[in-house]
Amino acid sequence: MEYLQDANGVYVLSALTIFWGGLCLLWQTVVEYWYIALIASVFAYLLGSVNTSIIVTRIFTRKDIRKMGSGNAGFTNVLRSVGKIPAIITFAGDFLKGVIAVMAVRLLVYLFALYSFDYAIPCLIYIAGFFCVIGHMFPLFYGFRGGKGVLTTASFTLAADWRIFVALIVVFIIMFLFTKTISKSAIVSAVCLPIFTFFFAFVLDVLPLTVYDDPLNQTLAYEYMVAGAKTIIALIIAVLVIIRHKENIKRILSGTEKKITSKKTKQE
Repeated sequence: MEYLQDANGVYVLSALTIFWGGLCLLWQTVVEYWYIALIASVFAYLLGSVNTSIIVTRIFTRKDIRKMGSGNAGFTNVLRSVGKIPAIITFAGDFLKGVIAVMAVRLLVYLFALYSFDYAIPCLIYIAGFFCVIGHMFPLFYGFRGGKGVLTTASFTLAADWRIFVALIVVFIIMFLFTKTISKSAIVSAVCLPIFTFFFAFVLDVLPLTVYDDPLNQTLAYEYMVAGAKTIIALIIAVLVIIRHKENIKRILSGTEKKITSKKTKQE
């Protein structure tokens, strides 16, 4: 029993060290490469603020999607309140935002020849992804009333690490097959986001290196920090996505959350 307590203490201390290192690396990235971080963040936020569901609904119906159905400016509400074609366009537009945000960072890295400190690159990518999701949730162009960030988060993870995206899609599909409810599937997937991020970024990518490398090796130390930085941002995004589903959670707990059906007039 004492051995298990000591082992648990070591695991907790290791996790805290990884996350503290992640915070330090994020801070170092922002301080040393503030110009790239600033450009990427502003661009990603403004890009995220272009809410496809609001634009598409106004084109098709001349109405505000936020005053229709569940009131959410997102794919599911467009599908139920407007129709399949507008929903497909909304899906494509919201999904592309996360991918474009990551591509913009990679372009900036190329333009500024940022290769002297490679460990800043994944931090910049995750920072851009975070601000793109924030832009979708709180769009500057629409009174800071946007969507829940599910599609934008998914597209960002695809561009940042396809393995995380695949794992999340598997979870989402399994949940949807059992519940027929997008909100439940999205919430569970959001919970899994930081878990999968830590698993792929640390357990699969970094932990095997400790078998061959000196744990005090500077390169390995930075890999620990990168894993921590990715997980921290993934955790923040997941919390925000879940908070944005607070009304759905209330309906789930009360048993009134609607399932996806062929009728487009049902609320989310």
